[in-house]
Amino acid sequence: MKKVLYFAALLLTMTLTTSCEKEEVGNTATVETAGQWYVTVDAADENGNVVEGFEDLFGLGRILMVTSNTAANKATEMIVDDLQNFWGYRVKVTVDPVNMTFATNTTENNNLVDGYEDINVTITKGKIVKNGGKQNNGSPADYIEFYVSFSDDAYPAKYGYANYKVSGVRYSGLAEND
Repeated sequence: MKKVLYFAALLLTMTLTTSCEKEEVGNTATVETAGQWYVTVDAADENGNVVEGFEDLFGLGRILMVTSNTAANKATEMIVDDLQNFWGYRVKVTVDPVNMTFATNTTENNNLVDGYEDINVTITKGKIVKNGGKQNNGSPADYIEFYVSFSDDAYPAKYGYANYKVSGVRYSGLAEND
């Protein structure tokens, strides 16, 4: 009887040990470039310089946006989404994961936001710099910067600028940085 109880206890221990082992959870292919970002949107000239008097052109202040992997989960593509906090765009961009740069690569209507599919969004000179920015509390943060323009936007021609400079830092999760 002792042998039966011993083997039952051993079997129970092995079962519990096996069922409690943790599975290794992998990252997405865009783990280095994906994230939430607090950014500002400024009008920029052809050289990428913010046009004086057109800083935060629409008075939005800092807005939240997201970069994320695509359904294909490739390191060479990601989604850039302004969460409809600025123009209402969500586009797929091509990524160079080594240099952490990105840009759109199509001249077709590429906006994935419902109701805005007929708008072409062009993103150029996108980059993410590890610890290239600072949070409100002074701690280092990843920095994002890119230039965006829209096929339905009449403001640049009307007011004499080329596109919009979007720049900011990765969301830290700390209230003091919001």
